[in-house]
Amino acid sequence: MSQQKRPLTLRDVSEVSGVSEMTVSRVLRNRGDVSAATREKVLNATKTLGYVPNKIAGALASQRVNLVAVIIPSLSNMVFPEVMTGISDALDDTPLQPVVGVTNYLPEREEKVLYEMLSWRPSGVIIAGLEQSETSRAMLINSGIPVVQIMDIDGEPIDAMVGISHRRAGRKMAEAILKSGYQNIGFMGTQMPLDHRARKRFEGFTQALGKQGVEIMDQEFYTGGSALAKGREMTAAMMERSPELDFMYYSNDMIGAGGLLHLREQGINVPGQMGLAGFNKVELIDGLPQKLATMDSCRFEIGQMAAKIIAARNDPSLEPMTNVIELSPKIAYGDTLRRK
Repeated sequence: MSQQKRPLTLRDVSEVSGVSEMTVSRVLRNRGDVSAATREKVLNATKTLGYVPNKIAGALASQRVNLVAVIIPSLSNMVFPEVMTGISDALDDTPLQPVVGVTNYLPEREEKVLYEMLSWRPSGVIIAGLEQSETSRAMLINSGIPVVQIMDIDGEPIDAMVGISHRRAGRKMAEAILKSGYQNIGFMGTQMPLDHRARKRFEGFTQALGKQGVEIMDQEFYTGGSALAKGREMTAAMMERSPELDFMYYSNDMIGAGGLLHLREQGINVPGQMGLAGFNKVELIDGLPQKLATMDSCRFEIGQMAAKIIAARNDPSLEPMTNVIELSPKIAYGDTLRRK
């Protein structure tokens, strides 16, 4: 039976490096007047031992740890890894480290994740969306730390926000579709109550169509399962219900890719007989037999800008950032949306 090892302490580092515990503490906190030679001794000892400082103990004085809580709705959604890459990129040259919590688009789970993460007294919170519950909002408002809400700017932030206007994105796509000569338009997406950003795009989309006297001809929504398979299924069902359709707008690229594959299998000419467009501009669509028309949701830049706001709030030597950053997505016409 293996004996449980005790955690390493400052005394262990002190004994290996040959300096006092106080000096070890100064080196690890990057404080005090310590010579380069002594600093090197201490750092070499920590590497040799595999010593990791107890940041929670250190936080008792500062009330903060060098962690940034990043709260996102999904790890399976292809959108969020690129957001995380942007966050990581911006924090690389700072003492801050991102830690991730996943909510599965459920407000009650978001409350639980947020409660646990805030109990660690992080140096900031980056959280997806603007529609937190009253409980979550109260925790964020009273946390006393920088809070950046990301992905969306259609609303009022608790503190700071970085994202795109999803209503404007929906309007821009509707205008491009109508300009290309399509009139009989179907919409497919995720269940709206849980996906606020998709709902806002749909609202902007239908408003822009309405201004031109066009109504959505057919619509369908899904939850769970493979988005690619759902895209195939929903496109087949909608084509059977509404054979006069000449365009399908999908709330994300994955279901759009499924729709494109189904139409090609059926020998339907895209974009001649049927036009298609998705949203997000994920890398996967680059491997399709035709490039799906889509719109870049600026994911990397959103993560990067949000992290820079947190970093600047924690380090007065960094250039301060504005509290509201709106990015402007562009339409990529690809091969499925003709241009006139």
